[in-house]
Amino acid sequence: MNLPPLFLCCENMERIKTYIHGMDEILEGGIPHGHIVLLAGEPGTFKSSVAFNIIYNNVLHENHIACYITLEQGRESLIQQMSRMGMNLEEVGNNLSIVDLALIRKNLEKLGQQSWMQIFKTYASNLKENIDYSILVIDSLPVLTMLAEFSNPRAELFHFFEWLREMKITCILISEMKAGHEDYSLMGEDFLSDGIIHLKMEKVGDVNIQRRVRVVKMRSTNHSSDYFTLLFGKTGFTATRVISE
Repeated sequence: MNLPPLFLCCENMERIKTYIHGMDEILEGGIPHGHIVLLAGEPGTFKSSVAFNIIYNNVLHENHIACYITLEQGRESLIQQMSRMGMNLEEVGNNLSIVDLALIRKNLEKLGQQSWMQIFKTYASNLKENIDYSILVIDSLPVLTMLAEFSNPRAELFHFFEWLREMKITCILISEMKAGHEDYSLMGEDFLSDGIIHLKMEKVGDVNIQRRVRVVKMRSTNHSSDYFTLLFGKTGFTATRVISE
């Protein structure tokens, strides 16, 4: 059967596996390479762990080079947390770089009177030149925009997304949501993103709380928009049909 060019393009598209059992099948193989994906959720929904799981396993199994920039949690704390979840950095060596805010601040004096966003871009660009990472996680976007002190948030955020696209990488932007709210962003980043993955807590019965995951959108992908129960165990993360009482 002769498929239209669009479907042929999507079929042959390189994808970044999420390494969440069941999720990659939902995403036709994973996140399309080059996409900017918003990973949004309230506190405690495993946002950092899910993002780290993606880059860790892509480095370990797919020979990618990745970078995780944390603007909230310290580097050592993050490493300890991920090690407890079975993600040992010794297995990926220097192909997964973790950079925290403290390391970036050390370079402030060297970079003169540049704005915070200029400093961030310079640091990320120099790191790209040095190690040529193909996947970047920024944890988190709200902290980055707060530090940047945008005077025109929507316009400056648009230019930031365009800069990310020029990097020709897959980028996961972690975004914090308020409990009980359905707004994935504050300044239109949900429209700028190529994909949105939503993590949330759901009360089941009188005492049980489940973590759930939903692909809200993913360009170039025919995916389910349903919620799935997100589990973590010895084999890692799994997305299953919603478990109810």
